[in-house]
Amino acid sequence: MRDSLPLVGHSIHEIAKVFYTTLFDENPVLIERLFNRANQRTGEQQAALANGLAGFAALVVHRPYIEINTVLARIAHKHASVGVRPDQYQLVHDHLMSAFSKVLGPAASEKLLAGWSELYWLVARALIAKEAELYRRFDIEPGKNWRKWLVVQRVQETRNVVSLLLEPADTWPADPFQAGQYVSVAVPVGEWSFQIRQFSISSAPGGDRLRITVERAGVPGRPAGQVSAHLHDDVTLGSVLLLSPPFGEVVLDDSTSPLLFMSSGVGVAPLIGMLRHLVNTGDQRQVTYVHLDSRTEDHPLRFELEELIAALPHARRVLAYHDTTRAPAGSLPLPLDFESLALPRNARAYLCGPSSRMRQWRASLVKAGLDPVAIRYEVFGPDLWRTYS
Repeated sequence: MRDSLPLVGHSIHEIAKVFYTTLFDENPVLIERLFNRANQRTGEQQAALANGLAGFAALVVHRPYIEINTVLARIAHKHASVGVRPDQYQLVHDHLMSAFSKVLGPAASEKLLAGWSELYWLVARALIAKEAELYRRFDIEPGKNWRKWLVVQRVQETRNVVSLLLEPADTWPADPFQAGQYVSVAVPVGEWSFQIRQFSISSAPGGDRLRITVERAGVPGRPAGQVSAHLHDDVTLGSVLLLSPPFGEVVLDDSTSPLLFMSSGVGVAPLIGMLRHLVNTGDQRQVTYVHLDSRTEDHPLRFELEELIAALPHARRVLAYHDTTRAPAGSLPLPLDFESLALPRNARAYLCGPSSRMRQWRASLVKAGLDPVAIRYEVFGPDLWRTYS
């Protein structure tokens, strides 16, 4: 595989494109019930597969000492939240190897295909094992993990962000979760199909209710988000939603280290849940919360953030906006100078926001003296490998 890496790397995006085309042509139920249609239309899903294959292969060949379990665990949580089944890995393998052959032609020798097949199954078997463990934890079967939840409160946080408070529509207790986790929401988009998206839980663990905070997806040049549009436009008090159990491994730790939270836009959601948990448990750790946004009107859960910071004995908040016209006292203009924030070097950091922005934040925090291993961040989108590698 080492010798074929340059050849495959040069063609990997075309391989990914052919793979998804043939996979969905022969198995339309996957695009109807599992994959994100918007990411397919924009090409993001194809790019994610290409980056993942090439990135993983490069690490195996050139840096085999790198720990990849963190990346695999995150992918496994995403897969389990939408009900990926073990048998689907064989289907993906067969279409992927077919795409290699179609794109590379005569260069796709038996040796080359065998090497990349071995790489695929190295990843697949690890994911199958991790996903099986997650399914056992909730005593559910893959693809049969949906439960009805009732909307009992709806709050319009900003013009583009809404919070929905949910409780089980049946008589069973709510699924327990950890601060920082998410749920998948399945929304019907036709007689036989539905779309699935993940949304962070923006409330603290405990009790029989949970809250999700949802941004209306879709910006100029991109398809509108079907699921977020449905949650914004069609869901009211008394509506019933299909939710997966809570998943996600970026959860609040229980150490005594200082904490740094950093968010942008609706990325505040899981971190607010973490803050609320700190308040509920009487945590005494030093806390710094940094939120970056375009303007105060677009800052979701701002007043709740202020309330929680005030309730913690050793907490401070830093707000930074592009437009500081109506910003609270002490707010800073963007771009933010990280080195001027006097961040504790031994802090454990939790970040949530657009993936490109989080990569910039991480680099800035490392430059400011934070340990890279202590920086955790959650990503919603297809390209997990690129973000975490």
